[in-house]
Amino acid sequence: MTMLSDAVRAAQAPSPASADLGALPQWRLEDLYEGMNSPRFAADLERAQREAKQFAEAWRGKLGAIASSENGGERLGEVVKAYEALQDLTGRVMSYASLLYASDTSDPARAKFYGDAHERVTALAGDLLFFELELNRIDDVALEAAMATPALGHYRPWLEDIRKEKPHQLADDIEQLFLEKSVSGAAAWNRLFDDTMSALRFDFEGESLTLEPLLGKLQDPDEKKREAAANALAATLGANLRLFSLITSTLAKDKEISDRWRKFADVADSRHLANRVEREVVEALVSAVTEAYPRLSHRYYALKARWFGK
Repeated sequence: MTMLSDAVRAAQAPSPASADLGALPQWRLEDLYEGMNSPRFAADLERAQREAKQFAEAWRGKLGAIASSENGGERLGEVVKAYEALQDLTGRVMSYASLLYASDTSDPARAKFYGDAHERVTALAGDLLFFELELNRIDDVALEAAMATPALGHYRPWLEDIRKEKPHQLADDIEQLFLEKSVSGAAAWNRLFDDTMSALRFDFEGESLTLEPLLGKLQDPDEKKREAAANALAATLGANLRLFSLITSTLAKDKEISDRWRKFADVADSRHLANRVEREVVEALVSAVTEAYPRLSHRYYALKARWFGK
């Protein structure tokens, strides 16, 4: 349930001038919190942890009975509203931590700040994990009747959305295990990849560049500069091939295990579900694009070669 309302109000403010582009925009994250030492950030994180425990104590194991009770739709609507508020709060906290980290992944202080926040939010998510699982165990007829009331009917699109996850949900304790291990599993490997990429330096014509400036050189009008940039990119990435292979293989195996337990038939099925699109629609798109290669991409590259005198 992603209900961030206006939590990611990242206004634009000028950054130091760039020789090529002039003043560039950057996130003004103080619209969320004042900084890593913000008392409001610490207070919001503490409040989220406290309210998540209170929410679980109040409603775990009771949703089915509430839905079937008199005025069940109105009562369940209030519970969902409280859940929405919690999601909004944790979304604000993690939006700040992740955007701050993304703005400079090479800063150890930001990396630690993001890691600590992610671990604490994952822990409190364990208290809330029961909610969507329990909602999906409510009988279809009972839930439909409850959604006839305005309070719960307001959330019908979201309820129908999470209902699509039902065939792939596991027992509560296994879901809890998957959630808790995510911090030291896929998320940790993704973090290792991000940290490694931000630390890489590429030797370009005597300069030591980070990845982004080097990628910009691949668009240079000078063919020799583009070639030099491509060679620099290949050399540094090639020197780290073993690490990147390990990361990729580990993430692939992690996904295979998850897909097998959740009974996804195809490697892309979990992504289709997350995107709320049928596999057949994606396959039709892929087929149409592939069939159009001779008419589109090949023609484009032929024109480009002629423009460049190749």
